[in-house]
Amino acid sequence: MPPRPYVLLSCATSADGYLDDASPRRLILSGPADLDRVDEVRAGSDAIMVGAQTVRKDNPRLLIRDPRRRARRAARGLPEHPARVTLTGTGDLDPRANFFAPGAPRLVYCATPALSRAQATLGDSAVLIDAGDPLSLDVILEDLAKRSVARLLVEGGAQLLGEFLAQDLADEFHLAIAPFFLAPPDPNTTPRLNLPTPTPTPTSTPTPTPTPTSPSSPSNPMTLAEARRVEEMVLLRYLLGPGGPDHRFLRWAIDLSRLCPPSASAFSVGAVIVGEDGEVLATGFSREQEDHDHAEEVALRKLALRKEALGKLGPDPRLRHATIYSSLVPCGARASRPLTCVQHIVAAGIPRVVFAWREPALFTAGEGADQLRAAGVAVTEVPELAGRARAVNAHLVGR
Repeated sequence: MPPRPYVLLSCATSADGYLDDASPRRLILSGPADLDRVDEVRAGSDAIMVGAQTVRKDNPRLLIRDPRRRARRAARGLPEHPARVTLTGTGDLDPRANFFAPGAPRLVYCATPALSRAQATLGDSAVLIDAGDPLSLDVILEDLAKRSVARLLVEGGAQLLGEFLAQDLADEFHLAIAPFFLAPPDPNTTPRLNLPTPTPTPTSTPTPTPTPTSPSSPSNPMTLAEARRVEEMVLLRYLLGPGGPDHRFLRWAIDLSRLCPPSASAFSVGAVIVGEDGEVLATGFSREQEDHDHAEEVALRKLALRKEALGKLGPDPRLRHATIYSSLVPCGARASRPLTCVQHIVAAGIPRVVFAWREPALFTAGEGADQLRAAGVAVTEVPELAGRARAVNAHLVGR
């Protein structure tokens, strides 16, 4: 398994950035369409994490609502609902909360000093894991990876979201903005999306500055992957993490590969096509539409179909300056169809390919990178992400 899961942060805020108001009752910022969108994101995740304060205050159920999505998970051999995860520094949790209801695995990461209290309170209602003193997100993510959690959805609260952002541990961030202001009378007591305040230092010590990889630094902003209207709300989808846009889009492509229907005779691959201006033109994953689909041809097919729907013929001119990101090097040979992914890419005029994992000699010789270079395509390999792409295909090549 990779050293940690793909981490997706998700929250909804008011137009002035508040996650909730100060009333005892939880404020629902999302409308029906956005709640359904979140349900879809949950269905694609292995685990959902919330902070202990969210468990106490909001009492969330953290379930997938749509029975069709639950059925699709079951068809893939997954539990109907993702595992539920929380973390606590005090052990102050009520075993009667919805979080501890049957229906999904429950994991509680606890600071070392609070383990005894948590064990006495929760009993066997959840699996308790020592997460160090103080609580360490790195320890938690490493342990979740060992438990086969490849995609973690973090839904709040404000402090937990801020810690993931400040420690640069998130790969993706979904921010849904509601069409109204809250303007609370006391902003200091109202939950708001923000990074933690740095620990005060003596006046003789310079104030710490954000690290170069931190999304809080204007010199290293998040990468916008999507801006979409959801009824009266707007969804902003950002990619984060070290390595800049190339690594971020490639990590997203690897995450897409997890959606592939399983196959004993083909790799699971994800692909993202990005225009010169950073606009995401199309995405695809293996066997997304048909049994023998490869990720790159799915993405190109989607783009062609959208163009035809607009009454436009011929190749999309944006492809002449685009980059295609693929978790596995595009195939240079295949038995299932006459055209390889290399041929599709060259025919489309895409000038640049970025991939994570070189194809092992399992089904073909894996010569796609050499063929692309011979055709004049610029090829960038990111071997430090190869382990993530390989882990998705562990059923074929082992761990």
